Amino acid sequence: MDASEISVRCCIAGGGPAGMMLGFLLARAGISVLVLEKHADFLRDFRGDTIHPSTLEVMHELGLLQEFLQRPHQEVPTLGAQIGDAFVEVADFTHLPTHCRFIAFMPQWDFLDFLSEHARCYPAFQLRMETEVRDLIFDDGRVTGLRATMLDGELRVRADLVVGADGRHSTVRDKAGLDVTDLGAPMDVLWMRLSRHPDDPGQTLGRVDNGRIFITLNRGDYWQTAFVIPKGGFDDVHRRGLPALRDEIAALAPYLRDRVDELKDWSDIKLLSVSVDRLRVWHRAGLLCIGDAAHAMSPIGGVGINLAVQDAVAAANILAPRFLQGAVSEHDLEAVQRHREFPTRATQRLQIILQNRVIGRVLKGRGKLSPPLALRLLGSLPLLRRIPARLIGLGFRPEHVKVPAAA
Repeated sequence: MDASEISVRCCIAGGGPAGMMLGFLLARAGISVLVLEKHADFLRDFRGDTIHPSTLEVMHELGLLQEFLQRPHQEVPTLGAQIGDAFVEVADFTHLPTHCRFIAFMPQWDFLDFLSEHARCYPAFQLRMETEVRDLIFDDGRVTGLRATMLDGELRVRADLVVGADGRHSTVRDKAGLDVTDLGAPMDVLWMRLSRHPDDPGQTLGRVDNGRIFITLNRGDYWQTAFVIPKGGFDDVHRRGLPALRDEIAALAPYLRDRVDELKDWSDIKLLSVSVDRLRVWHRAGLLCIGDAAHAMSPIGGVGINLAVQDAVAAANILAPRFLQGAVSEHDLEAVQRHREFPTRATQRLQIILQNRVIGRVLKGRGKLSPPLALRLLGSLPLLRRIPARLIGLGFRPEHVKVPAAA
């Protein structure tokens, strides 16, 4: 076969959490799979990197949990927020029925490197970096492969199934003509890095006050920080100038006042344009979308990675036996969407409620805030903290690995 054309059972566009996990699980089951990733490596800042108990449970079921937790990470058993002058603890993961009763904060590149290293142990697995999907191949209306660009030319892949796991700006779903429903978001996020000192607070906190929301994520020797702004508000922030932004950060997190000057110019700040959307139909003959390609999530709760992983586990559970028996039908692809659509819709519905009723109102408000009644109840009644912990840590339908490894 020509070097620029290959054939596999399944070709996955995108080497993010959904694509890498699905590729790993299919190869583990003995199904030939090719994952295409357009970047040269996984090393990119400000990607979601909260590994929730549901995902850690999947790693346990795969027999990889202890090795996985040897990678640098921070374990957070509770989540809280500073609202005005009051600190409120809102989620307690220590009572979850899982092996890990905490959120693990781990850079996404470490998570993806770990998956790719173990996936390469299976002869059925292939990963090609610096290979960007450009178009789909159709035969009589069915997707039968794709075209991608490599550094040294074009790659044509023939596959029984193409999976779009290429994120919220998915080329695959665009070329497949799948309809996207935009659910709206009232906010964008400015991501930054600031150094962390040994005497800084140790807990991951959200700080809410005076119409502003500021998140600090402990990365060991630095803070990954998020400054939440109204949707489309970056031009206004830019117009006020970098000194004004530094002052706002220092007002929300006074212990960072001595290092906000590390933000030397606007290149130190990355704008995340928040979107919440989902496909009406996730599939067509020969093609399936999962993860952000099927449903872009709000950053609220950091659930995006974990829903993507759950999609991948469900897809492997449903599709791997079909591959092993012969072929995957569109009915099987429909079964994946049917199984994962409820947790997707329920999670997005909850995010939209929080966006519109809490975050949107905070961003429009001015003056000192006090915790609303619901949060005051969480703060005063520890038992109630188990509810948000379960919604965040496990989600509405946690998936479990059912497909055995090939003999």
